[in-house]
Amino acid sequence: MADQNDLVSLERLLRPLRCELRVELAIAILRLNADAKVQARYEELADKNTENALSNDERSELESLVHANSILTVLKAEARAFLERPKAA
Repeated sequence: MADQNDLVSLERLLRPLRCELRVELAIAILRLNADAKVQARYEELADKNTENALSNDERSELESLVHANSILTVLKAEARAFLERPKAA
């Protein structure tokens, strides 16, 4: 699963994106969410993980979902920072 060092590295890698964003894209990134099917699968896997009942394939699937969510979290942080920065007059 993604650790804090991974997230810091990812944030540093994606930080230049903030300079290239446009308002419409930043808003679209902030609206991104998992669809109901993906969210339900994540919850199912998380529950099984809590019960220590995941197969190896399920563990890999859960790790992939967690990594994808980590990337989305950093993208959303960059989009928020872009939208909150002072506008040049």
